Amino acid sequence: MLRDANGGLAVRETPELIKLRMTVPDLWYVVRDRLGHQLIEGSPPPHFARIGAALDGIGNARLGWNLGDPPRANARMRWVGSAAGEIQVVTGPGGEAPLRWLVEGVLVVFASFVLPTLLVMALATLIATPVVVSRALGGLGAVAAEAERIDIDSQGTRLPTVLMPREVTPLVDAVNRALQRLDEGHSRRKRFLADAAHELRTPIAILQTRIETLPGSAERVRLLEDVARLAVMAEQLLDLQRLEHAPNAFVRLDLVAIGRRAAIDLAPLAINAGYELAFETKTERVEVIGDAAGLERALVNLVQNAIQHGGRRGTITIAIGSERIIEVIDEGPGIAAQQRERMFEPFSRVAHQDRGAGLGLHLVREIVQLHGGAIAILDRPRGACFRLSLPKPG
Repeated sequence: MLRDANGGLAVRETPELIKLRMTVPDLWYVVRDRLGHQLIEGSPPPHFARIGAALDGIGNARLGWNLGDPPRANARMRWVGSAAGEIQVVTGPGGEAPLRWLVEGVLVVFASFVLPTLLVMALATLIATPVVVSRALGGLGAVAAEAERIDIDSQGTRLPTVLMPREVTPLVDAVNRALQRLDEGHSRRKRFLADAAHELRTPIAILQTRIETLPGSAERVRLLEDVARLAVMAEQLLDLQRLEHAPNAFVRLDLVAIGRRAAIDLAPLAINAGYELAFETKTERVEVIGDAAGLERALVNLVQNAIQHGGRRGTITIAIGSERIIEVIDEGPGIAAQQRERMFEPFSRVAHQDRGAGLGLHLVREIVQLHGGAIAILDRPRGACFRLSLPKPG
């Protein structure tokens, strides 16, 4: 600011002022000194043009309107030193602040402060969340793997609770208590079966003795078959219990000797039922590792099954192969392909009129699986062939 010849205020045209006028077309300002001289450029709002003297005691102020008031112009006031002395400058754009300026200001604040903060938080979340979740739930993988290994034969197995999140531990404890109850119920069931099999042996033996004293007849033969089936079932239940408790007590055995003993023991029963019983082998000895009583029970049960379903005619053959294979072959009506999968299920019978309980072949499969072997029903032009395969001695 300068003084004119009369001592009034004058503006020195500078490049900066010219540029400011071009940038802000509605620029206005009011300049005054303490002597009352005043210089006005542009069109200042009336309420700003008249307040200069009222602000003499204020060095710097921002003038505007409150939220909720009718929109009015904004302005700034400041006392500054100049070549004309100390002067008061009140200036502004001349009207309401453009919306563009407000939007640009918000965008600048967002890009400068809010956006970097959000990016840092998102990056920290992406990195930290997997780490935290992995550490918190890392033990669940071990629990899932242990649960996959639980089956009917793995009694006493419990899910681990170490490294478990505190929120998951009650669930794992509840599952372990449920497994404990299942183990106790399974043990009670096995004890009941073993006790029942032991108790049945004596009355079955007495019944068989009494039937053998009856006069020879077809009814006597059928009764002897039924009693023999009961005796085999009771003995096989006992063998299953013994094998489950001591599967590591297997010894080296000769399948040929087992097959020959079974043929000798069952020959009278097969002949009385109208069959011929044959024993075939191409080698004098076939060694396996297993339980002699259990394997003999399985073979006896297969022959009993052939006697019951073989049509009471033809030959029942026990064949021992050099590759640790036992086959029981009959010349009866055979077994339909759609029924073979169900034959080894408990309580499964070929026909409703069968007198058996449907446990014989199921128990045979259990004995074979305890030995690590397999049993299958083979196709034949006539009759049925049950093949029992055992693993090579290790």
